[in-house]
Amino acid sequence: MARLLIGAGLVLVLAGVLMKLGVPLGRLPGDIVIRRGSGTFYFPIVTCVLVSVVLTLIAAILRR
Repeated sequence: MARLLIGAGLVLVLAGVLMKLGVPLGRLPGDIVIRRGSGTFYFPIVTCVLVSVVLTLIAAILRR
C-alpha cells in the first residue's frame, strides 16, 4: 500500500510540474470537443490513454 501511495504522489507531482511548465494536459490533440449552441461536450480520449499508459508503466516498475 505504501508503494502505491508513493507512486500516486509522484504522478501527481509530475503532472503538476508539467502543467506549471505549460504542457497542455487535458487538451491534447485527439481529444473530442463538440460545441453546439450554449453547450459543450468534452471527452479527453487521448489524455485518458496517455494516463493509462503512464500508470501501467509505473505499476509494472513498482511490482518488481
